[in-house]
Amino acid sequence: MAARAQIDAFVAQYTPEIATQLRRARADLRKLIPKGYELVYDSHNALVFAFGPTARASELVISIAGYPNWVTLFFARGKALEDPQGLLEGTGATIRSIRLAPFSVLRSRPVRALIRQALAAQADSFKQAPALTTVLKAISPKRRPRTRGGPKSRPPPNNRWRGP
Repeated sequence: MAARAQIDAFVAQYTPEIATQLRRARADLRKLIPKGYELVYDSHNALVFAFGPTARASELVISIAGYPNWVTLFFARGKALEDPQGLLEGTGATIRSIRLAPFSVLRSRPVRALIRQALAAQADSFKQAPALTTVLKAISPKRRPRTRGGPKSRPPPNNRWRGP
């Protein structure tokens, strides 16, 4: 299956509302980041679109993740960002996030300023990167449901998974 069709299938597992938000957030970031890499992870917990100047996970800058009830914007080095509005959440060593609820928060001036600030910190690396290239990095064989109250994900055959 082609990458685009596979990504469309991943997004289609969500409710129409969350699927639309994921598509819009991804399109917005792709416009803001014309060069570099978009790494796609269909992980156990979420569908993630992560952007960086290289295909190395250690160099990611910004990502969006789709959960059953919301979409979250992550900043890989968010702790270092100036956040005068106090929008960033998280207490980890580096990563900070903003839950996009309401979704219109993504297009607000303060959030756009945080995105620009995060990208500016890696501007030289992005300038040297190729045109934006999408790479499917990881597809988890076992996933949590992508919709509220959806069917439980099933383990792959012959797995020793014991279930919830």
